[in-house]
Formats: sequence, C-alpha cells, structure tokens
Amino acid sequence: MNATPPVSVIMPVLNEERYLRTSVRHILEQEYDGEMEVVIALGPSTDRTDEIAAELVRETASDRRRVHTVPNPTGRTPAALNAAIQASRHPIVVRVDGHGMLSPNYIATAVRLLEETGAQNVGGVMHAEGENAWEDAVAAAMTSKIGVGNAAFHTGGEAGPAETVYLGVFRREALERQGGYNVEFVRAQDWELNFRIREAGGLIWFSPELRVQYRPRPSVKALAKQYKDYGRWRHVVARYHQGSINLRYLAPPTAVCVIAAGLVVGAVLTPLGFVIPAGYLAAITVGSVPAGKGLPLKARLQIPVALATMHMSWGYGFLTSPRSLAKRVIASRRPAVRAGETETV
Repeated sequence: MNATPPVSVIMPVLNEERYLRTSVRHILEQEYDGEMEVVIALGPSTDRTDEIAAELVRETASDRRRVHTVPNPTGRTPAALNAAIQASRHPIVVRVDGHGMLSPNYIATAVRLLEETGAQNVGGVMHAEGENAWEDAVAAAMTSKIGVGNAAFHTGGEAGPAETVYLGVFRREALERQGGYNVEFVRAQDWELNFRIREAGGLIWFSPELRVQYRPRPSVKALAKQYKDYGRWRHVVARYHQGSINLRYLAPPTAVCVIAAGLVVGAVLTPLGFVIPAGYLAAITVGSVPAGKGLPLKARLQIPVALATMHMSWGYGFLTSPRSLAKRVIASRRPAVRAGETETV
C-alpha cells in the first residue's frame, strides 16, 4: 500500500439536513495528503438533504476533493452503501454516516493502521455527544458499560482484533470479495459484513485512536425505535450466522422477560414480584451516577430513562424479531457488489 493511497468516502444519507453539511466539512478538511472523493448515496428524503447535497457537489466541482452523488431509491442503508461503493473508485473505502463527524486525522490514522496491522477493516470509537440535556443523557448511556456492556467501539479500550467496529475503513478488495453489504440487513449490516470478513480469515481491527463524533437520537420515541431495530436485526444475524451470539447480546432480552415476569407475579400473586423491576430501576439509577459525571443535573436525571429505553427496546426487538426476516436474508445469499458489475436494488 502506498504511503498516501487515494481514498473513497461513502455516505448513506436519508433526511440528514441537520448535520450533512457539517459532516462533509469534517471529511473535506481531513489532514490527509492523498487523493479523496466523497460519494453520497441519496435516499428519498423529505427534508432539504438533496438540496444540500447538490450544493456540496457544485461547491466542490473544481476542488481536488470532490463530492458527487448516486441515487438510492430504496432508502435502505445497505443498498445505499453498495451503490456508493460501486460508484467510487479508490482502493481504500471509508464509511461515514450523514450525522457522523470525523476527527481531523481519522483517515490518515486509519490508512496507517491498515498498513501496520494487515487488517481488512479498521474502526474506532463512536463518540456520542449531545446538543441538549436529553441527547447528553443518551450519549452518557451509550458510552457506559451499564448501557452497552463491554462494546469497545462504544466505551473505548485497548487496540486489537475485534468482532466488529463502528463504521469502518476497508480495503476495497475485502468488500468486493464479500460482495459488499447484504441488502436484506436493514440494520446490523456492519456486524454481518464484518462476521463474513472474519469467517473468510480477514482481520477486523479496533483502535481508540479513531474517533467519530456521533449525534444521539433527539427523543425517547426515536431512541426506542433505533434500539428495537438493533435488537430485531441482531437476532436475524444470530439466526443467519450460527455461533455469532454471546451473553452480552442475551442480557437485554433476558432482562425484559424477567422484569415482565416480576410485574405479572406482583400484580397477580404477591407484591414480592415487584422487587425485580424495582431492583432493575435501582440498578440503572445507581449506574447512571458515574455515567453522568460532569453533566448538568437536567441531563443526569434523564440517564435512567435513556438506559431503560435502550435495554427494554433492544430486548423487545430481539424477542419479537420475526423468523420471516431470517428467511428473506438466507434467500438473498448472493454477491451484491463485484468489480465491473452492476446491482439492481
């Protein structure tokens, strides 16, 4: 690999008017000497996302680092990623979301780590930061072990091999070898792709040197939907890839079942059943204290709500994930992206 190989940055976007321009600015201002392109895959947005993207294309038309767009009529993230990969041309592919803000040396560090480790994909920390009290509470929950367990890309940790990483900086050859993202995985497509890369003998590498600023969901309802979808699709991964589940992923559905049982017992048989949900509430309240260190009181008070929303929604999604989703995924076991081929999505 050259010291400064050219890179393609791919972005799946849908209704990202709030952050798209800032996210792209963080890409274009990277401290990286190599050639760079940004490919934005546009879903059917109902806000000003397309207009902002068109402005970015015009503004960079004569620049060394240019932005261009491709359509993603399905609006689905994996289809957007595959369309952007196909429209890009460089040997290193950097995934960025429309609400993610790269640290200034993110790409340079990732390219160096690919060379040093021989990995097929490298990634780092999803550094959640809010812009108000609720988002600060969610960010604290998402970066705490009581919120997400020992997931290094949420909480940080030592550099080393990993099951998956946040977003990712890939060797194009690894993406083409795996046929890109499985378009049936509306969620959990990163985990599923990284599993296939590892099964083929490739290395996934986590490094805390890589940081992407992430904006949390702005409401309880949006957070609940996000985590319900996470749980739902993580169960699909477990059905699709035997041996891909571990105790950390089983904790939320177990908690949902135990708490529900406690509520039923408490309401029907004996008030002692309420000890279980009360114990859970006490645990997340106590756990929110270190998680909220340094935050204003208004944000600290909302951390237990964020934790409960994440746990219960993820667990409920996992438990109610329909088997028909796994059947659709299995039926789609075909290469999605190959060099020189086209894809219909």
